[in-house]
Amino acid sequence: MFLYLSKLLPLFFYPLGLASISLVVALFTLWKRPRIAAIAVSLALVVLLLCSNAWVAKYLVRSLEWQNMPPAQLPTADAIVVLGGATKSAFPPRPGVDLAEQGDRVIYAAQLYRQKKAPIIVLSGGRIDWRGSGSPESADMADILTSIGIPSEALIQEPDSLNTYQNAVNVKKILDARGIRQILLVTSAIHTPRSLKIFQRQGIDAIPAPTDFLVSQNELQEISRTPKAAILSLLPDTDNLHQFTNALKEYIGTFVYWLRGWL
Repeated sequence: MFLYLSKLLPLFFYPLGLASISLVVALFTLWKRPRIAAIAVSLALVVLLLCSNAWVAKYLVRSLEWQNMPPAQLPTADAIVVLGGATKSAFPPRPGVDLAEQGDRVIYAAQLYRQKKAPIIVLSGGRIDWRGSGSPESADMADILTSIGIPSEALIQEPDSLNTYQNAVNVKKILDARGIRQILLVTSAIHTPRSLKIFQRQGIDAIPAPTDFLVSQNELQEISRTPKAAILSLLPDTDNLHQFTNALKEYIGTFVYWLRGWL
């Protein structure tokens, strides 16, 4: 039950969900209570304009991504752990497994393995039935990695996790069984602060290895490089709304996980 509630309830707090609720309220109060309707429409407009401009979205994302900046040289470890959420199963018309927006996780893990940062890669991730059936994400990631030359014997799959807490708990069992003490934790930069705390709470010696950065130094400089750029960055954009929502999701997730004592 917690899994479904954790995925569904926050939708009402995300910008698009909150704006939609406000517009529904406006629709039902338009004739009898026009003042409430006007307030609801205004709220929806403010939420969408505020959350879809580059200034707000990119700085909110940066507040998460830049907490664990990658060092010039990552140390070696006993294993590389990759968290799911990076693939789409091979359903027609896809010719094979596709990498999702977070697919940098899989590629980065392969790069670290080839740099001999660790001798094995642990792939952690199941597949939530109501969010798209198919193979577990761990199997899809393994498919991608073997297709680009990573030996299958270097891969360990953990196919049962449906959230970050389960990632940590299930990976901990694998690490203990194999006597693995230190890992490189590969996930998207925006997800790294929460996942790192969860893994460390399980007693795992995890070194953050973030990838899939949404905001770079150059992108932050671009929005204020000229007066025109600064003004244009205030205009609504769906990419900015998506980035803001992802960052808000992490902050909400951190709060909920803290309430449950998971970090």
